[in-house]
Amino acid sequence: MVGEIKVLLFDLGRVLVDFDHYRSAQRIAAFCFKTPRQIYDLFFESGATEAFESGKITPEDFYLQVKQMLDLGLSYASFEPIWNDIFFLSAKNRSVFGLVNTLRVNYKTALLSNINVLHYEYLQKNFPVFGVFDRIFLSFQMGLIKPDKEIYNRVIRDLGVSAQEIFYADDRPELVQSAKSLGIQGCVFTNFDQLISDLKDSGIKFLPPEKNRLF
Repeated sequence: MVGEIKVLLFDLGRVLVDFDHYRSAQRIAAFCFKTPRQIYDLFFESGATEAFESGKITPEDFYLQVKQMLDLGLSYASFEPIWNDIFFLSAKNRSVFGLVNTLRVNYKTALLSNINVLHYEYLQKNFPVFGVFDRIFLSFQMGLIKPDKEIYNRVIRDLGVSAQEIFYADDRPELVQSAKSLGIQGCVFTNFDQLISDLKDSGIKFLPPEKNRLF
């Protein structure tokens, strides 16, 4: 039997904040002998990136690995802002933020993100999206990355609810599927209207329109 939802768990990237890794790849290309496409392929899906997002290496170690991979003629001080300059807010992101801020009146809200420490610190300073969440779970702090089932198990234990009492929204189907295999309810985030529909189908109660001042 499906339990009543008590916690709304959201992914960060392409849900609350959009990003474009190619933007960094284009800028880095000016400092090495590889094309933006080659940089993107070597860099953003590499073992180094995974190790960085799971907190297994420091920012400085990550930079040194990237420098070696790309034969990069760029100092760490210059690399860091280029690495961070990938984020932007879309109308979709703003709508989800407003929704979370409204629903937190009746539900506990939580965030679960695969993210490295540099991106997190940059977002904290420049994108005020974290304040609407009661709990924040970050891969680099947990030493795990999605879709590892243990990261979801940790979230379930830390939230103190059953898996069936969590609703999870993420833009990547394989991450949602991993969570669902443990009993978590959820949806693949594609757009705001679909999210509203999926939440309603899961029994989420919305505030009456006259009390919902964010819309």
